[in-house]
Amino acid sequence: MRNRRASPAELSVRGRKSGEMQRIPVNPHTYEGAQYLVSARGHSQWVRNMRVAGGGELRVGRQVRAFTVTEITDPVQKADILRAYLEKWGWEVNRFFQGVTAKSSDAELRAAAGDHPVFRITVSG
Repeated sequence: MRNRRASPAELSVRGRKSGEMQRIPVNPHTYEGAQYLVSARGHSQWVRNMRVAGGGELRVGRQVRAFTVTEITDPVQKADILRAYLEKWGWEVNRFFQGVTAKSSDAELRAAAGDHPVFRITVSG
C-alpha cells in the first residue's frame, strides 16, 4: 500500500526577485526527530528562494507554521535523509531521482545527494 499523506502540505517562501510569497506543494519528511524539506526536482526556484529567504511558512490543512531552515550539505548525512525520504515518498518522486531508489547503495545515494537539496526545518516561535 502506498504511503500517502492525509492532507497536502504547501510551502510558502518569499521570491528572491519578486519579493512576493511563492507557494508550492511539498512532502515534509521527518527523520530522526527532525523535519526536512527535500527537493526531489533538484535546484528548483523554491530552493533558490529558500537559500535567500532562510525560511518560510508551511501549511498543512488549516495549520500554518513559520520556520527557518538550515541546508544540509554533508553528502553522507544527506544520503541517510534521502534514503528515508525515498522509502516514504519514492512512489511519488522516484522519476526525479534517475534510477536512485531507497534500495540504492550508500555510494549511489551520496552521488545523487548533490542534485537534491535538503533543508532542516526549525519551527519559529
